[in-house]
Amino acid sequence: MNRKNLFAVICSFSAAGAAFAQNAAPAAASVAAAAPIAIAAKYIAAAIAVGVACIAGGMAVGRIGAAAMGAMSENAELSGKALPFVGLAEGICLWGFLVALLIILL
Repeated sequence: MNRKNLFAVICSFSAAGAAFAQNAAPAAASVAAAAPIAIAAKYIAAAIAVGVACIAGGMAVGRIGAAAMGAMSENAELSGKALPFVGLAEGICLWGFLVALLIILL
């Protein structure tokens, strides 16, 4: 993914927040009508959090795993030093899941 595509993706995600912005507090009668929109926004935000984290984690694991396998093919003793870095990259997905869980529960 080149820099222009990455910039376009970041801009589209940051502009998506403006779609859910509100200028004034809703009246009491329209609070019930706005509730489904707020619930949908929570689920969309949680899906974006998990999706972006898993895509980034997959990209990181792919690059780190390839480098670790190349290093282990030359020196087998490096496996203990290289594999924890793959685990750290997989942790990115777990953080995305935790953020999504907090968005849904709070």
